Amino acid sequence: MPLSNLFKNCFYYWGFACLVGYFVNHPLYTPPVFGSAQIGLGLFGFMICEYGNFAIHSHLRDLRPAGSTERRIPLPSTNPFTWLFNYVSCPNYTYEVGAWLSFAGMTQTLTAGIFALVGLGQMAVWALGKHRNYKREFRDYPKKRKSILPFLI
Repeated sequence: MPLSNLFKNCFYYWGFACLVGYFVNHPLYTPPVFGSAQIGLGLFGFMICEYGNFAIHSHLRDLRPAGSTERRIPLPSTNPFTWLFNYVSCPNYTYEVGAWLSFAGMTQTLTAGIFALVGLGQMAVWALGKHRNYKREFRDYPKKRKSILPFLI
């Protein structure tokens, strides 16, 4: 990772952590409209998406045999969390965005929503690049697959 990306990533995560933390801990913060149900649903969505992200990273790790430089088309496995590969090239980013949108719903703060949308923008740029590279590298790459959001981007 280039040093400039390190600073950009640190600024993004730490800057938004401060903003979200400020508003969530502010004395005038109002709890989510739907109370515990909204918090629970947001937490559940966050945890499911984080596990999905982990499952995708584990699956991608296992695609390449140890000590090899061979690259293969990522395809779904028997793990249901990998089935997003039927629709997108970078489901790890899809799950990441889902996790942060769930967090935004759980906290019901504008700053958390902006954090999720800025993250979606950056991850969409990365996913479009990876998607383009997959299509260039593999002639039989699935044609209907999108980069990050099923059926959209």
